[in-house]
Parts: sequence; C-alpha cells; structure tokens
Amino acid sequence: MAALTIMAAPAAAEKISLKELSRYLNNLSTAKAEFTQINSDGTITTGTLFIRRPGRVRFEYAPPNKNLVIAGSGQVAVFDPKSNLPPEQYPLARTPLSIILAANVDLGRAKMVVSHKQDGNTTRIRAQDPEHPEYGSIELIFTANPTELRQWVIRDDSGAETTVILGEMKKGGKLSDSLFNIALEASKRKGK
Repeated sequence: MAALTIMAAPAAAEKISLKELSRYLNNLSTAKAEFTQINSDGTITTGTLFIRRPGRVRFEYAPPNKNLVIAGSGQVAVFDPKSNLPPEQYPLARTPLSIILAANVDLGRAKMVVSHKQDGNTTRIRAQDPEHPEYGSIELIFTANPTELRQWVIRDDSGAETTVILGEMKKGGKLSDSLFNIALEASKRKGK
C-alpha cells in the first residue's frame, strides 16, 4: 500500500493575515530596539529606535553620527548637527511611518495595502495612505510564531528607499515624554 505511505512535506509558512498584522501593531504600545539603516545612497548607519504609539518614534544614531529623528505632536523633526538651522520639520501624516504609528492601525482599510505576500519565512506587505499615495509607501516585513516586525522599507515620493532592520525588540515599559519632545530637543541642542 504505497499510496498510504505518502511522506509529509514540510509545511510552507502561512501568509500572516492583515487582521493579525493590524492586531500586532495595535498591541505594540512601547518598544525599544537596536537598528541598522541602509540609506538610499548605500550608506549604512546604526542606532537605537524608540517607539511609543500612537504617533511617537525616535531614531538615535550611534556615534560618530549625531543626527536624530523624532516624531511627536504630529510632526517629524530631523536634527542635523552639521547645520546651524533649526531641525527640518514636516507633518507625520505626510510620511509612510504614520501608517504604523496611527492610533488604530487597520491594514484591511480599502486600498491601504497594495501588496501582501508570503516570501519564504516572512510575510511582506506594502502599504500607503489611500488618499495620498504620493506620500510614498512602507513595506513591512514580519515573521510568524509569534508575529514580529523585523524590518521596513520606506519609499518616498521621489522613489528613494530607506531600509530599517530591527534587532530584538524590547516591548512594554515606560518611555519618557521627553524622548519625543521636539521643542525640548531643539532647546537642548541650541544650548550646546
């Protein structure tokens, strides 16, 4: 009875549902992780990422890089110590990061997710603001069992890509408001 002795093939990783990915992001209230960033020009930087949802993120770059990016109070500020100018600021809503920092992430919203596929052991989605696709997109890469965000790729309105690869995320805990306070950071840097 050779027909009954069929060998079981290893199960392929299942694509994680948009509902599960939304649940994961909505439950991610605070997190801290080391990150590696691959910039559109091919340069690589590292640092520490702090997330406090909704609406707040901080990218602290490792020395010798003294740049800092903060999202808070609906704004994103880019601090460049080489410049004598105040930080460059723009609305968080005009960036693809706003999709995962929203108070209520709903990846099932019409036309938000433009690609959802399983690739080896990962699930990859590409999302954009359905009302403003010109703001760019974010590709999120997750692993399963348990669901975990591993990296993202932001494509801006000019088509340039920035990849952020996350180390192990330490979730939960308290992150101070001052980490995400753009005005406080600007005044600290002005005093230097």
